[in-house]
Amino acid sequence: MQHPSVIPQEIAHFNALAARWWDESGPMRPLHMMNGPRAAWVVQRVRALVGPGVEILDIGCGAGLLAEALAKQGFEVLGADAGAEVIEAARSHAQGQGLNLQYRNATAEELVAEGVKFPVVTALEILEHVADPVAFLRTLADLLEPGGVLFLSTLNRTPQSFLTAKLGAEYILRLLPKGTHDWKKFITPAELGRYCREAGLRLADTAGLSFSPRRRGFVLSHDLSVNYLAMAVAD
Repeated sequence: MQHPSVIPQEIAHFNALAARWWDESGPMRPLHMMNGPRAAWVVQRVRALVGPGVEILDIGCGAGLLAEALAKQGFEVLGADAGAEVIEAARSHAQGQGLNLQYRNATAEELVAEGVKFPVVTALEILEHVADPVAFLRTLADLLEPGGVLFLSTLNRTPQSFLTAKLGAEYILRLLPKGTHDWKKFITPAELGRYCREAGLRLADTAGLSFSPRRRGFVLSHDLSVNYLAMAVAD
């Protein structure tokens, strides 16, 4: 089976970070800083468009930052990731919290082969790490129920993102391990809209995730020049 979501080197890179994924001052610090606003953006739209307590599939869940945040908001969540070590870290962290949350070491393609479908799918900070973004979006569309909603987040390919998300975050401020991102694989909103159409999805909403020095964290904004969120609907 073809796995357009899997690049072995990417899986190995993130597996190597599994033990420190939940360390808020560790290598996943930017994800911790983003997690509150990105989860809030998703939750607000899921409740408005689909309903409370629905089942959500979180693809590329890593060690579970978003999955746990969604489960704590009352959703039934399945987190799936191709990395075995990050899934073990996710399970360990969730243990004893009494959340309606399960994890699987599986790819999106494997779930499609099982015929499972969900009203909501999230795939945050993964699109820039897959082998074939269009094929991956088609796979995600296959995991959606009719009228289902897909949430994405990725990085825009702009001079600003090169300076801040690549050069700044990895080499100057060292917020991320070197080699975390390949700037050439960042995706513009226009490209994402086209990719979604090719996958049978309609890009319905976007929002920026911008760093606020005053708040020392990320906030939702209208600025899509670096990090941005997107919502697509299965027509």
